[in-house]
Amino acid sequence: MATEVDTWSSAPQADGMFSFDDSRAEADRPYSGDEDALNEAEVNGNWTPQEKALHEARLKAKAKRRLRKSSSRNSTSESFSESGDVAGGDPNSPKGKGNTNDRKSRTGKGRGLPKKGGAGGKGVWGAAGMVYEDEEPDVRDPNYDESAQGDTVYAKVVPEVDEKELEKMVNPIVQEYFEHGDTKEVQMLLKELNLGPHKYEFSSLAVSLSLEGKASHRELTSRLLSDLSGKLLSQSDMARAFDKMLKELPDLILDTPEAPQMLGQFIARAIADHILPMSFLDCYKGKVDCDHARVALDRAAVLLSMTREMVRLDNVWGVGGGQRPVKHLVKEMNLLLKEYLVSGDVSEAERCLRDLEVPHFHHELVYEAVVMVLESKGDTASHMMIKLLQSFWKTGLVTVDQMNRGFQRVYNELPEINLDVPHAHSIMETFVDLCYQESVITKQLRDACPSRGRKRFVSEGDGGMIKN
Repeated sequence: MATEVDTWSSAPQADGMFSFDDSRAEADRPYSGDEDALNEAEVNGNWTPQEKALHEARLKAKAKRRLRKSSSRNSTSESFSESGDVAGGDPNSPKGKGNTNDRKSRTGKGRGLPKKGGAGGKGVWGAAGMVYEDEEPDVRDPNYDESAQGDTVYAKVVPEVDEKELEKMVNPIVQEYFEHGDTKEVQMLLKELNLGPHKYEFSSLAVSLSLEGKASHRELTSRLLSDLSGKLLSQSDMARAFDKMLKELPDLILDTPEAPQMLGQFIARAIADHILPMSFLDCYKGKVDCDHARVALDRAAVLLSMTREMVRLDNVWGVGGGQRPVKHLVKEMNLLLKEYLVSGDVSEAERCLRDLEVPHFHHELVYEAVVMVLESKGDTASHMMIKLLQSFWKTGLVTVDQMNRGFQRVYNELPEINLDVPHAHSIMETFVDLCYQESVITKQLRDACPSRGRKRFVSEGDGGMIKN
């Protein structure tokens, strides 16, 4: 039995016949080593019949494997040349390199249709009729752009004004306001500035500039603070600004000796306009060490304690500039002339006229003075008005143009004045002659005075003949 097994195992195999184990081992190990060994054995002449048969079987199996691979690779080809090469392709290149635009499967499987029914691939939005849902952008996406998400709102960011630059930016605004007097323009300019926590200093800077200016500037500043209150500045901001002004009074007196009294008037006007709370003065009782601050607070308390203080505080700065109505200016000039006729103080009349700050409207004063002379009885008013006009002429308070315009207005309205004053022409001639003698008016203005000729009849029976 053992002899048969050995014979079966050692018997030579027929061509094309080999065991399954040999073929498996042949597939698992490389051929190069075996072939080298067999070649070496063939060169040395040591091959046995069994080894030679095994070598031939291996060569046949290798040829079959190559045949199967080549047949499966060329099964999808459309056409072949006579030599077996793909038409239009490189015979040495692998299958698929010749036609790169071929959309058929390269594995030999499938029906050759596009992938995913045309819904896939680069630059493809998907199959027809496909509806995509809105996807929320992912913040962790490297292509996430925050500015491109949603409705982008662009806001103008204004940097906060530095405390050192605040005075340089506010002073031109206040100085320009003194010229035009438009509070809305100031409000618009302040909105463009980001004053931040230093906005209360605008009030203190405006008051400081008005103290160095005229009465009209102080009146405009009070109006400005009243218009800005509740819009850009609160009562606490106003209180903080005036508190700072009270502490800076020793320095303000160096430039404006009357600063304590003026600041007191500002405080009283602010309380009357409801800019400052009524309890503002009560907070300083018994807590003020500076004498100048005490004077300012006392001034404000006195003004507020006066009867009908609200009406009186509206004119706390007097009437100044051309911001007042014309009727109000005419009324003030009439009051000025009447007070002068009672007191006879020329210097006080000059001061009041300067405080009005309307040099373009001085012709109204001249007109009212001449009309008062025409309507008065006696020569007292005439001599006093000549003295007043002469003083205005010498000091240059009333210019030549304003003097001429005032007298010319009276000349033009003399026929109407004559209806109320029958002797207006004769009074006017006498007054004009006195003014010329005192060098108040020029000769041309005196000659321009109209005169009314008197007609004298010879007698009643002369037939209306006029005596030459």
